Amino acid sequence: MDIREALDTDLQDVLAVERAAFGQEEEAELVRALLRDPSARPLYSLLAFQGDQAVGHILFTAARLAKTRQKIAAVILAPLAVVPSHQKQGVGTALMVRGFELLDVSGVELVFVLGHPGYYSRFGFAPAGRLGFAPPHPVPEKYADAWMVRSLRPGLIGAVNATVTCAEALNKPEYWR
Repeated sequence: MDIREALDTDLQDVLAVERAAFGQEEEAELVRALLRDPSARPLYSLLAFQGDQAVGHILFTAARLAKTRQKIAAVILAPLAVVPSHQKQGVGTALMVRGFELLDVSGVELVFVLGHPGYYSRFGFAPAGRLGFAPPHPVPEKYADAWMVRSLRPGLIGAVNATVTCAEALNKPEYWR
């Protein structure tokens, strides 16, 4: 498997992975919008290939911490997608690991995600609300633990409380339910 940064010329592969993974157009259109959104930058878009077939995609977009004096580099992971024929084969894990490597080198300190706690906790994510980080929009109480954070810099969690703001394309209440 080869993982590399997605190029502008890879847009159709990126969208095909999103459609296949989620079985609908909504995530593909969100990704398209995020890739075009200046407020999402800097962003990190990675594609996983098996041979010449794109089988996975991960996108990290810029996030900001409001109501804090500290300048902290943060991103939101959304979405992580793997085509069904390649799920449960380590593609998602490989994308996460490579993404964290790139984020760490670039100085990103916090990574946020709204996702399945059982899956993302395997990668060091913990419920963000309990740790002092409010999401851009309210998350229903039954999904509160799905709003998660991972620190790439030791000692940051517990030292900061903030509301996270996201790219304009992601800043819609329906994405946070």
